[in-house]
Amino acid sequence: MNTKPAEWDIGIIGGGPGGSTAAAYLAKAGLSVVVFESAHFPREHVGESLVPATTPVLLETGAMAAVEAAGFPRKFGAAWTSAETRPVSHLGFSNLTHDFRLAEVMFNERDQAGVDRDYTFHVDRGKFDQILLENAASLGAQVHQGVRVNRVDFDGEHPVMHTRSADGNREVPVRMVIDASGRNTTLGSQLKVKVADSVFNQYAIHTWFDGFDRQALSAEQSKSDFIFIHFLPLTDTWVWQIPITDTVTSIGVVTQKRRFADAAREDLEAFFWECVGSRPELEAALRSAEQVRPFKSEGDYSYAMKQICGDNFVMVGDAARFVDPIFSTGVSIALNSARLACQDIIAAAEAGDFKRERFKTYEMLLRRGVRNWYEFISVYYRLNILFTAFVQDPRYRLDVLKMLQGNMYDEAEPKALVEMRNVIRAVEQDPEHLWHPYLGELSAPTAAPIF
Repeated sequence: MNTKPAEWDIGIIGGGPGGSTAAAYLAKAGLSVVVFESAHFPREHVGESLVPATTPVLLETGAMAAVEAAGFPRKFGAAWTSAETRPVSHLGFSNLTHDFRLAEVMFNERDQAGVDRDYTFHVDRGKFDQILLENAASLGAQVHQGVRVNRVDFDGEHPVMHTRSADGNREVPVRMVIDASGRNTTLGSQLKVKVADSVFNQYAIHTWFDGFDRQALSAEQSKSDFIFIHFLPLTDTWVWQIPITDTVTSIGVVTQKRRFADAAREDLEAFFWECVGSRPELEAALRSAEQVRPFKSEGDYSYAMKQICGDNFVMVGDAARFVDPIFSTGVSIALNSARLACQDIIAAAEAGDFKRERFKTYEMLLRRGVRNWYEFISVYYRLNILFTAFVQDPRYRLDVLKMLQGNMYDEAEPKALVEMRNVIRAVEQDPEHLWHPYLGELSAPTAAPIF
């Protein structure tokens, strides 16, 4: 049993957005913080588009000035496109006059607490994550790169982090541990509390293109730098389009694991072009551009944890839960889960007590937020292109925009979700319904995996 005194107040596993944000908040509060990051920054990472809910966190931690100075493309809104050409009945939806081929939102249509600008950013995650980590270090957190945390022992007076690096192995006693290890899920795996999500079992194949014509599927030049989600005429399959620089664009195909067969894993390029080829205008624009990164695949997209906090530990960001990247939620959940967790951690430090009971508020808020995200993504996939009806209808537009802005923690159930479920239920129960042919096949059970 470890009896050595703690060397640090807080030990953090991972220096990505969740870990570096937590380190910044805690260092600003006067706690001693050490961050162990297994990689050496900068490093490539998927998840390049932000939502406005990240803005208050970047302002509070002092990272916003450096993010602005980096010159990342500004993201003023989002758009969805479809190749659907069949006319669809409006069924009572207001001002629905087209055939669902394009829908757009702008973030400035709705005020958002703590957000002082009408845009967020598309980011090169290598640069963005390094900015956040350097910001944490500038506030007093000690950062060690190239150091992996193999496991944490909790059976002594203090948790002990077992680290490995080129300089050898170390045992680091701390008062409390934050797992921000992303999809490595260090504590989730160690404690055997990770639960696979069989519904959102997604795969992504992605790369960067230079010289891609972003106006190819945009109705207006002024909106060509929005994030675009392109529905493909393939079951539960879509493409993201995210500006990275003035000329470089991230393109990724997301599909269900069952479509991503063994043959596809061996030939990512062929699978990518097969999917993109279902939207000829998108394929033509990509073929005219230059691919500047090799194809990469991302799997194991969706999982939950039976438990996200305990005596002397909490999990944040992807280390706690990940569903699907459809609404650019990854970085937002990382930053906001770190913000919420740190409020409880600072209070726990002041009380000198890091028992699980101290983190009940964090657990409740994150559970609520992620459950709302999960439900939103579930009904989105089931609605498929019919989702654009809710985007355009003034009765629901601001409620939908609130969710797209990342506001998911302040109410048990957003009103738009209730109406979306009602529409799905009505269409599902009537095979002759005019909208029935347009429903997506992916449908989440009511008792979805939760922590």
